[in-house]
Amino acid sequence: MPYHFQRGEAVPAGVRRIVREEIESAARQLRGEGEADRDDAIHEARKNVKKIRGVLRLVQPELGEVYGRENIHFRDAGRKLSEFRDAGAMLETFDGLVKRYRTELSGRKLASIRRGLAARKEQAEQRNNIASVLPAMAAEFRRSGKRVTRWPLAKDGFAAIAPGLKATFRRGRKALARVRKYPRAENYHEWRKRVKEHWYHIRLLESFWTGATEAYEKSLKELENALGEDHNLVLLAAKVRAEAAFYGEPADIALLVGLIGKYHKELRANALELGRHIYGEKPGHFARRMGRLWADTASRLA
Repeated sequence: MPYHFQRGEAVPAGVRRIVREEIESAARQLRGEGEADRDDAIHEARKNVKKIRGVLRLVQPELGEVYGRENIHFRDAGRKLSEFRDAGAMLETFDGLVKRYRTELSGRKLASIRRGLAARKEQAEQRNNIASVLPAMAAEFRRSGKRVTRWPLAKDGFAAIAPGLKATFRRGRKALARVRKYPRAENYHEWRKRVKEHWYHIRLLESFWTGATEAYEKSLKELENALGEDHNLVLLAAKVRAEAAFYGEPADIALLVGLIGKYHKELRANALELGRHIYGEKPGHFARRMGRLWADTASRLA
């Protein structure tokens, strides 16, 4: 079923259903039971983990101590998958950058840099022994699914999720304010995490959307994509600078870093403009607006 609450579905039942579905999806991907190749399967499993943590954050106030244990468990699983995924993501980011600025490159493909990135990806896969680790992670995911039925969830209706919705929106708003004051890469990355949490929460409410809410979700997705691409560029620049001799000629490195800087400016300007609209209201107002959507849908079902 989709990643959202069903109309008429009790919140505790919906939380458990959604999390178990994401856990099972991750396990299938890691066991190679889907159609995706290994890189894409790891990427999909990472997204499953992020969705699970989004649900956890939504019901954090009610979960109490369980939240801390489960969040650490899935956080660590996500980090392990990131170790496998990051080298491949650097290749994708590099290819996207070269395609975007092909005119400025005037036919130069920066081939030595790409060969270096591909070599580092292969080395990471061998070092981490992916072939044996992924099935073990799949088994652990399935074991974690059994705990979900014991999560202490009792509240139903909008009251069950209102505190989590409001808190996540507030954290995103504060992260944006910090970016504006201190526009450093690590602050943009922190803001991205808060935006992603908020985006997952809005997706969980898809059954209650209006046309305006759908447009809001699309803006959130655009913002998350921009911040995610910005972070990947930060990692790519750091990687080639740290081992410049391995990746190619100094002129090629300088050209790549220059293009990354140019793209940073575009992405961050777009992100700040989107953030201004998304986080323009206060957390309490946002929570009340979502509550009205929930109540309107419930009244139509009554």
